[in-house]
Amino acid sequence: MKKLFLLFNFFYIIHSLYSHEFIKPPMPFGPIPSQKQIDWQEMESYAFIHFSLNTFTNKEWGYGDESPELFNPTALDARQWAKVVKEAGMKGIILVAKHHDGFCLWPSAYTERSVKNSPWKNGKGDVIKELAVACKEYDLKLGLYLSPWDRNHPDYGKPAYITYFRNQLKELLTNYGDVFEMWFDGANGGDGYYGGANEIRKINTLQYYDWDETYKLIYKMAPKTLVWGIGPSEARWIGNEEGFANATNWSLLRQKDDLAGKVHYSEFMSGHEDGEKWVPGEADVSIRPGWFYHEVEDDKVRSLDEMVDIYYKSIGRNATLLLNLPPDKRGLINQYDITRLKEFTAVIQSDFKTELLVATKVTAVNIRGNDDTFSAKNLIDGDKNSYWATDDGIKTAAVVFEFNTPTAVNRLLLQEYIQLGQRIKAFTVEAKVDGKWKTIATETTIGYKRILRFDRVVASALRVTITDAKASIVLSNIQAFNAPTFVHIPEINRDKNGEVTMQSEAGNRIYYTLDGAVPTAKSTLYKAPFRYNKAVQIKAIAVNISENRSSAVQTAQYGMSKEKWKIETASSGDRDSAIRIIDGNSTTGWSFGDDKHQLPQEVSIDMGKLIVIKGFSYVPQQVGNNLDLISNYEFYTSIDNIQWTKQSEGEFSNIKNNPIEQIKLFSKVKARYIKFVAKAKIGKGNSLTIGEINVIE
Repeated sequence: MKKLFLLFNFFYIIHSLYSHEFIKPPMPFGPIPSQKQIDWQEMESYAFIHFSLNTFTNKEWGYGDESPELFNPTALDARQWAKVVKEAGMKGIILVAKHHDGFCLWPSAYTERSVKNSPWKNGKGDVIKELAVACKEYDLKLGLYLSPWDRNHPDYGKPAYITYFRNQLKELLTNYGDVFEMWFDGANGGDGYYGGANEIRKINTLQYYDWDETYKLIYKMAPKTLVWGIGPSEARWIGNEEGFANATNWSLLRQKDDLAGKVHYSEFMSGHEDGEKWVPGEADVSIRPGWFYHEVEDDKVRSLDEMVDIYYKSIGRNATLLLNLPPDKRGLINQYDITRLKEFTAVIQSDFKTELLVATKVTAVNIRGNDDTFSAKNLIDGDKNSYWATDDGIKTAAVVFEFNTPTAVNRLLLQEYIQLGQRIKAFTVEAKVDGKWKTIATETTIGYKRILRFDRVVASALRVTITDAKASIVLSNIQAFNAPTFVHIPEINRDKNGEVTMQSEAGNRIYYTLDGAVPTAKSTLYKAPFRYNKAVQIKAIAVNISENRSSAVQTAQYGMSKEKWKIETASSGDRDSAIRIIDGNSTTGWSFGDDKHQLPQEVSIDMGKLIVIKGFSYVPQQVGNNLDLISNYEFYTSIDNIQWTKQSEGEFSNIKNNPIEQIKLFSKVKARYIKFVAKAKIGKGNSLTIGEINVIE
């Protein structure tokens, strides 16, 4: 009997080994990422540094005629940049080595337009070198941005410029160590200085640079470098500069169509389910309205609410997050930005402090070959290289996580094993509450990482059901968390008559100050709208009474109210409707200009009394798809509505991709009347829109 038992065990073991040999892992499906792309995706977030001549000229896009002698930071410290980035949990820094104006932050051998002809460090400095050293010290990866467009170079638009461009690429990729990402901006061709030509030069972006050859050059010199942007890139722009991907986000792209000019950039927010190449999305956004530092934006750093939302809609939607932190004129990341970044980091760390599924009982209705190698337990083992997989052809399946005791949960994190492709097309999440299953989410794609936010439920179990997939299911990780309640900042509005209103979520109270002090629960309680028509800085917080938790501080800055303002003249459009541009509400807009009225178009405003102003702002229309943005302007002031003085003229740089409030400053002047002239617009036609015109006192 003993011999029979041993013989049975022997054959059982042999059978098991033989069976396991044929339970092969799933085959890759569709496009798959390279190891370089996987490493890049796992970085998740990294910083952007915009710092150049624009910092000192108060511009977003330099024209190309600015003197290198203007570049003179007083306390530039790349170690401070690296320290701030490291403490925020980001994994690298991409530095703008050369922006559109052509000024180089390294002593390039191919141009005189660089730091070597600036007073900074007597022309002996090299910003890239200092940052490379700082990144190594803080264990951060270095990335570089080199603008293909150069508004200074006399040969731009001609074949000779391509040689110049590639020579600079060689300098950047061979002199500063490994570069994890090479960033090529999509803004190419237009008006510029061009060595004194002062003209418009248009190019075919996809053909002029001969990207195929340029990429070959990069990969030969720097095979570890991932290339972002135009051409046959390895990662794509997410299609906006607001830092979010669409809820459905494929890491795939029909790149052949894209290179043929058949893909609109708005499609980048979702990618293509049928894309033939793995080109994941990178969500870029600035912590301020602009990309370069402007002192006037110190009180306009993105709110904590916006920052948290950006995280969940970028990293939480299968994209990476590239967050811009622009150093100020000293060469340091400003304290306003650092403070907000620390608040943001604290919230994210708190949201994901304690994982809840690691101790649950995990069961699945389908496991590949019923083999433990592909068990659903792999979803909670903390190993990124293990995964739950279903048999070939099985595109729907469910996995259940049972808690020991009912547990509060309001976040769910899911990851596919993307080494085998992106497969999931749709899934649902259910919570078992009081013995009954309740659907709490119905979603689409997952990809590298998907994070769901939902109302807190106390559940005895969670069930994730894949309802549709391209191929067999391959998931590597599912986690759940109970994030602290996030109290959103209150809304503050003031109309043209000076009436102030505030709003918050149900169950919250609002406390505010009018003297610049930070509000607390001991400050004035907002009960009803009130009138305040003087210049004021309103600060307010919302307090959740049931949990005694406060929001971040909301700040609203207002000049004098516009109750006495009126439209004096308008060169076209419905003059009565023009009141919308001075109603204190940027969501209302006015359209003027048409085929019968060619550019330029203008509107003049009577402010009702003589005041001292030092600038103005143009707020583009904020609602709708056809914003009819103004790109070039002139601004005049007058005391008597007869004699007019031009105070400012120029362009609203990058307004197409970043249609935010455009602020222009000039020397203080007394005025009662102002005139805004639209000289040019984005796109075809002559129709223009304005959301709001403001003055800066």
